[in-house]
Amino acid sequence: MPPLCRLFSSRTGHAADCGRIETESTHNSMPQKPAKTAQPKPSRSAKATTESRPDRNIPRNIRRTVLPNGLLVLTERMEHVRSISMGMWICTGSRDEDAPRNGVSHFVEHMLFKGTQTRSAQHIAREVDSIGGNLDAFTGKETVCFNIKVLDQHVPKALDLLSDLVLRPIFATEDIARERGVILEEIKMDEDNPDYLVHEIFTQNFWKDHPLGRPILGTSSTVKSFGQKTLFDYYGGCFRSGNMVFSAAGNIEHDAFLAQVEQHFGSVPSGPAANLATQPPSPRARISLRDKKSLEQVQLCLGVPAPRVSDEHRYTTYLLNTILGGGMSSRLFQTVREERGLAYSIYSELNPFRDTGSLCVYAGTSADKAEKVIALTMDEFKRLKSEPVTEEELQRAKDQLKGNILLGLESSSSRMTNLARQQMYFGHFFGVEEIIRRVDEVTREGIQQLANSLFDPEAVALTLLGNLNGLKITRRDLAC
Repeated sequence: MPPLCRLFSSRTGHAADCGRIETESTHNSMPQKPAKTAQPKPSRSAKATTESRPDRNIPRNIRRTVLPNGLLVLTERMEHVRSISMGMWICTGSRDEDAPRNGVSHFVEHMLFKGTQTRSAQHIAREVDSIGGNLDAFTGKETVCFNIKVLDQHVPKALDLLSDLVLRPIFATEDIARERGVILEEIKMDEDNPDYLVHEIFTQNFWKDHPLGRPILGTSSTVKSFGQKTLFDYYGGCFRSGNMVFSAAGNIEHDAFLAQVEQHFGSVPSGPAANLATQPPSPRARISLRDKKSLEQVQLCLGVPAPRVSDEHRYTTYLLNTILGGGMSSRLFQTVREERGLAYSIYSELNPFRDTGSLCVYAGTSADKAEKVIALTMDEFKRLKSEPVTEEELQRAKDQLKGNILLGLESSSSRMTNLARQQMYFGHFFGVEEIIRRVDEVTREGIQQLANSLFDPEAVALTLLGNLNGLKITRRDLAC
């Protein structure tokens, strides 16, 4: 997915398109594949407190309410649609787990679909289908989300289902045993996916010895160790009002909708935000060559440290990424694929988190072409450092980025996600005109200055996965 659209998209994940900006990697509980927030304080009065947050420049009807139990509710009215998307967001993810419980967030996400005190898993599935809805969930490095999208006429049923799912899990021991097997198979499936696996190996090496480097799914050993007590302990520590945000967008009227939300989620236990992992990671510029002879291609992931999600210069970073590998007109796509025919898939992506980030280049190519692909990538790094981008290239990147922003606001799912993420990472709702103004303010000199800051030869990390046939890469090959 193109840069910046993660602020406006309904989903994050591993399977987005070229030029991605990943707010975080995620894993879904459904079969299909993808910041420390300023937490609201409970109101001392018996009434919910509501605050209008009108956009500075264009009419986005955003409202913000804190329920008496401290749960923050965000809504945006979209009068031109018939759908409503709702999500309950947990403001912690896999990076906030300790090592023995690595994977517990994802495990609990799965388990919430296995039945509640009043509904079986089959009952949940049938009710969702009966209203033509889409119920889903995903776990990321820094968040967990449970969401549902329905027609506006089915909001009462959807809220009843979502609240039951989130607030009344049973974690039955027989379900835990069965789901443990499902997740172990999911781990094996990902290990058989070379595109996913090369990113996972890169991440584990890049953020070595830090929770960001651990897999969202956990490991076979940690998953096998989870029992009912572990799940209830995690659930009790994270599923409380100060660590949750409820967001909704679509054809809704805030006050009437809020009354329904309070009816269903007013029982969320009060409590402060969970303790977040506060120690920022130290990136490791490692060169890792993993031989896997069963693969036809060599999978390549090459990256450098990049700014955090809320960095003041993030718009410059978005545009640099767009120019480097953010689409068919990007430098890497044109040079490596169109001019040289060395790869089918090549792109760059941003992975910003609340306190750090990375900018990575991915390519899949033959073993005998891997060195050339790396050399061409280093040449583009050098060119961005030594030569300002042209005005035409910069304007094209800006237009691409701005178009993606507007397209990302067309669905209720995207806006629901946008509300939650802006609250969690910024505590502020940016209007489209404000973002476009910031994009337009980026200069050629700013991009060149950022390139010189990012593309340090000693900071470049590389992972190669495939039938390497003796291929060797040294630090000298990563000179830029």
